Amino acid sequence: KYFVVGYAETREKGLEMLIEFNKNPIYSDQANCTFAEVYEAFRDDNPQFTFTETKKDYYRQAYQSVESLHKKTFRNLTVMDLEKAMVDSGKNYPTIKKIKVLYNQMYKYAMKNDMVGKDCSLYVNLEQFRDKNPNAKQREVFAKEIIDQFWLCSNNIYMQSVLMLIYTGVRVGEMLDLKLEDINMEDHTFRVIRSKTENGIRTVPIADCIYPFFKNWMTMKNKKCEYLLHTPAGEQLKYRNYIDAYFLPIMQEFNLKQTPQCCRHTCISLLAEAKVDPTTIKNIVGHAGAMSLTERVYTHLDPRVLVDAVNQMYLPGNDLQP
Repeated sequence: KYFVVGYAETREKGLEMLIEFNKNPIYSDQANCTFAEVYEAFRDDNPQFTFTETKKDYYRQAYQSVESLHKKTFRNLTVMDLEKAMVDSGKNYPTIKKIKVLYNQMYKYAMKNDMVGKDCSLYVNLEQFRDKNPNAKQREVFAKEIIDQFWLCSNNIYMQSVLMLIYTGVRVGEMLDLKLEDINMEDHTFRVIRSKTENGIRTVPIADCIYPFFKNWMTMKNKKCEYLLHTPAGEQLKYRNYIDAYFLPIMQEFNLKQTPQCCRHTCISLLAEAKVDPTTIKNIVGHAGAMSLTERVYTHLDPRVLVDAVNQMYLPGNDLQP
C-alpha cells in the first residue's frame, strides 16, 4: 500500500519533502487535506463559530483573503507560503493580523487532529507588514452638517440606529448583540457583556437625546425579539444584514463612504471637543487597554458621571455649534 507524501517539481525538492516528512511522519487519512479542507473542519468543529456572527465574519474574511492557499496541501505549506499569501492578499495591517490569528487557530486544530507535524504559523513575521497598509480605510468622523441632516431624518428607525452608534460610541457588533435585559432605562445606561475585547465589557451611558430611540425600539408593537435591534420580521439583526441592508444604503443616500467604525470615532471626537475628561471617554468607549494602571485600578465612575458626559456632546442648535 502506497502513501503519497506529496508532489514536487524536481527530484531535489522531492527528497527534501521526504526528509521533512520523515521528521514528523503522518499516515492518517487527513494527512493530505488541503488548506480549504482544514479550514472547513476547523470551522465546523469550533464552538467559537457559534458564538457571534461577528466572530464568524472575522475568520471568514481572513480565510477569503488567502485564496492562493485554498487548494494547497496543508501539511506541505511552509512559512514562506503563508507569508506570501499575506503579501498577495493586498490587505491592510488589521486584516493581516486576522490572517495570522486564523493561521494560529488552524494549526492548533491541525496539530490536535494529527493533520500536520509542525506549526508553521509560529514563525510568521507580522512586523514586515506593520507599515504596509494599501487598502486602509480612512476613518473619517461625521461632520456636524451631516449629523444635522441625520437628525432631520431621525423618524426613520434605522437612522435612529446610526445616531445611537454615534452617541454611544459602541462597536456595531456590541449594539447588535445588546439584549433588552442588559438595558437599565431608569439609570440611562446599558451593559455591554459581549465584546470583541475583554476591556469592552462595560457600562455605557444613554444620552438624553437618544433615550427616546432606545425606548422606541424596546416598546415596538408586537415586539417579541429579546434583542434591542431587530429585523422587520422580529429577528435579531446580523452584522452583514445590518451593514448591507440598512447602514450602507443610508450612507449612499447622503453620498457618504463612512463605515460603522466612523460612528465610534465621531463619538470620541465629540466627547473630546466637549472637553470631557480623557479617562471618562476611555470608560465610555471601552478603551481600557489605553488606560494607565492607575486609571484601570482606581477609576470607578458613577453612571451619572458618564451620562452627564455624553449629554455634553454636540447637538444641532446647542452651544457647541459654531
